[in-house]
Amino acid sequence: QVQLVESGGGLVQAGGSLRLSCAASRSIFSIDGVGWYRQAPGKQRELVAVITNGGRRNYVNSVKGRFTISTDNAKNTLYLQMNSLKPEDTAIYYCYLPPNNWGQGTQVTVST
Repeated sequence: QVQLVESGGGLVQAGGSLRLSCAASRSIFSIDGVGWYRQAPGKQRELVAVITNGGRRNYVNSVKGRFTISTDNAKNTLYLQMNSLKPEDTAIYYCYLPPNNWGQGTQVTVST
């Protein structure tokens, strides 16, 4: 079982930035489908950003142009840089490593 430890969440004003980190206990290099999900209160968990085999980055439409997913393979770490944050980005954010490995979640709260 892979251990995933997230950090970087917090409270930020609208328009601000945060960077989420997800440190994995093993290599995440070239793993198809590694990514970030989020779940807002009363809503289903949704995919935010994913890296597919070959290195393609895909984003949910609502975060395109504002969020960037990346990895540091030497550190076995996945990142999510979040800029121009909006109140609707408020959620618990989870990193995901196939198959079926989830981080503990980190709260992101964006105030108006």
